[in-house]
Formats: sequence, C-alpha cells, structure tokens
Amino acid sequence: MTQSQSRPRNPASWHPAQEREGLWILTRLRDFIDDIANTSPARLALTVFAAVCLVFTFILSLPVSSASGTATPLHQAMFTAVSAVCVTGLTVVSTAVHWSFFGQLVILIGVFIGGLGTLTLASLLALMVSKRLGVRGKIIAAESMNNAGRLGEVGTLLRIVITTSVVIEGILALVLIPRFLVLGEPFWQAVWHGIFYAISSFNNAGFTPHSDGIVPYETDLWILVPLMLGVFLGSLGFPVVMVLQQNGLNWKKWNLHTKLTIQVSFILLVAGTVLWAVMEWDNLRTIGTMDMGDKVTHSLFASVMMRSGGFNLVDQNQMESTTMLLTDALMFAGGGSASTAGGIKVTTIAVMFLAIVAEARGDRDVKVYGRTIPEGSMRVAISVIVAGATLVSVSAFLLLHISGASLDRVLFETISAFATVGLSTNLSAEVAPEGVYVLTALMFAGRVGTVTLAAALALRQRSQLYHYPEERPIIG
Repeated sequence: MTQSQSRPRNPASWHPAQEREGLWILTRLRDFIDDIANTSPARLALTVFAAVCLVFTFILSLPVSSASGTATPLHQAMFTAVSAVCVTGLTVVSTAVHWSFFGQLVILIGVFIGGLGTLTLASLLALMVSKRLGVRGKIIAAESMNNAGRLGEVGTLLRIVITTSVVIEGILALVLIPRFLVLGEPFWQAVWHGIFYAISSFNNAGFTPHSDGIVPYETDLWILVPLMLGVFLGSLGFPVVMVLQQNGLNWKKWNLHTKLTIQVSFILLVAGTVLWAVMEWDNLRTIGTMDMGDKVTHSLFASVMMRSGGFNLVDQNQMESTTMLLTDALMFAGGGSASTAGGIKVTTIAVMFLAIVAEARGDRDVKVYGRTIPEGSMRVAISVIVAGATLVSVSAFLLLHISGASLDRVLFETISAFATVGLSTNLSAEVAPEGVYVLTALMFAGRVGTVTLAAALALRQRSQLYHYPEERPIIG
C-alpha cells in the first residue's frame, strides 16, 4: 500500500504533524519572509517589488498578452511591467495597439498593486504569510504612514490604504464612465476606459488605453478635471489623505507632515501653472493658437501632470527648451511621501529649504509651525537628494553614450523615469534595448530606492558612549 493510500481520509483524524510535513516548503518560506521582515524590512520591500516586477514581466511576455498573439520581446515586456508596477507610464510600445485586452488588464493590475507602495506591499506580504509583523517591521510600516506612535494599528492602517485607493478610484470611474458613453463609446468599452483612467490617474501612472492618448479630449473638462483631481490626490500621499479624512480642513488639527505636503504642493502647482503658461503662451507648436481659456486649462493640466501624473496634451518635443528645463525640475521634485507619486518628494524639499533658511538666520534649530525638525530628518533628506541626483546623472551618462540623442531629451527621459512621471520625448521607444534596460533599472530604483533608503536610515540611529571633538571644515 502506498503512502498516499495509507493516509486516513477522514479530516478529523488528520494529524497536524502530517500536515506540517506535507507543507514544509510553505513553512520554510514563511520563516524566511518572517526573518527578513523582522531583521531588514527595507530588504523585504526591495525583494517583494522585484518579485512582483518579474511576475508581471513573465505574464506580459506571453503571446496571450499581445494583440498579435505573438510573444513580446523580453526588454519590451520587462520595461512595460516595471513601468506599470512602478506607476511610471513610460512605454516602448503603444498600450492601446500592442497589448490585447488581457495585456492591458495585467498592466492595470500592476498599476494598482504598485500604487500601494513598496513598504505597504512588504507589510502585507509579511502579514499574509507569517500572520504577524515584528517590532522593526511595524516601525517601518507605521513610519511609512506617518503613524509611528501607534504600532498596534498597522493592520488597520494597511486596510485603510487599500480601502481609500478603491473608493477614490471608484468615484473617479463613476464620473468618467458617463462621459465616455456620451461621446459614443459602447457601454462596456466606456466602463473599461473609465476604470482604466481612474486607476491610472490616482496612481499617477499615466497609462492610457487610447492610441492617441487624451489629446482628443484636450478641451473636455468633464474628462480633464477628474484626471487632474485623481493625480493631485494620489500625489498627496496616503498619510495626508487619512488626516484629511479624520480632521477635514481644520488646519490646527493637521500634523506637520500634512501641512508641509499640502503647502508645498500648492506652491509648486501655482508656480508650475504660471511659469508653464508664460513660457508656452506664444509657442505656435503647442498652445500658441488657442484662446485664453484653453491656454489656462493646458497650463494647469501640465502643472499637475509634471510632478508625476504623466498625461500630456502637447508634444513634449515641441515645447520650448526653458519649459523642458522647468518640467525637469518639477518632475525631480515629485509629490508627497508614501504617495503614488515619485521624485524626491515635496517634504524633502521643504526640510532642505527650512534648513537653509535657519542656517542663513543663524538659528541652531530648524523650526516651522511651532515644531522643531530633528537633525536626523535633515540627514535623511540630504541622502535622498544626493542618491536621486546620482542615479539621474549616471543613467543620463549611459543613455547619452547608448542613444547619441541630445542632452535635453536624454535628461528629460531620465528624470521622467527616475521620478516615475511618464512624460516622454519618445526616446524610450527609439533607444536600443541596452538603453531600455537602463531606463528599466532607473524606474525601479526611483520607485523603491530613495524610499527604502529613507526607511532604512530611519532605523539606523544609535546611541554612542563617546563623542569626538568637533572641528568645522570650510564649506562653500
């Protein structure tokens, strides 16, 4: 009699030891993930995101994912998968033409999963597999939501993040679907397009199911306004959205992170709108021939999308050189921390600006809104900025060598990839496969690198029993 035949068929007589013996692989996997989650949550975040990208690369490379029914080359499948999971929106093939409905659905699922964030995904995996998070894992997850004081509520916070995403995307879809129906699209196609744009906008992804993008709707406020609202809300970040849910517009009850994020976001929004309008107002290749209302709409839309949205109404190659430089700066700035946006984050900019002001005034402490910003936060901000600038510089150097394109196009595409924006001069589609892999690595590093670095550094502060004498070098 074989071993399988000798096992009792009655579930009540099944011994736990036999079950553990049959599931030893899952047990080891659980122990492995549990160990990483408790010893190095940042490494778990990197591992989870890399694994998700590889899974989506494999699926998109299958013949069923392409409209032609043929396998997609590895560099194209990997680039699209990473672009989706890292909520970037850069493409090397047309989303509407190359991919089948199944392929587009896979891309949309990747966008939704990636929009939750690296630390959220890592925490969810640890909770699902090992049923618990260690203290270090809880600190990482809680700090990513700006709620480090209540470690016992991490599970609740993660549920709120997912629920918030679904609710906001559902509302956006319900607003967009009727408009596509009015424009003459069949019911199910309108539903699909409404859901696609809702998820793509809130997650700041910039993917579009139309071959010509949203250019045909450049004067349709019923479509443009929901897209702008979705991108802006997504760029604020889940911690800010949760504070707004709890306290509404009561400024006094907002924490410092929420105040800085919203204030700097609006400053960049207004400044971007005005500067973009001034630079492109008379440009006949973009908005020069439009009336004043459409020019203002285009300027506001461009300002919202430049910091991570990725949707565009004008050809980026036709913009003035000054406008491209402005776009580079705003893309590098990005959106809020723990958001679906990329870049170095607006709070990083705020902390560094406040530090410069304090140094200029001779203040020992960096203060704002009755609070003192810890010195450790400033060190993390410096690390994030330097790491981001280094990644962009090295990648731009490699792309210049590989593509031979002009510096302004290469720098634009590089920053767009690092900041997970998705605006493009079409260099991604033109560059050789080696350049595609460089941009793929940059998108991945831009999405998980600086965030994970900040999270890792946050737990590396340690007390010392001695202190060396201070000596100040000449700076500047």
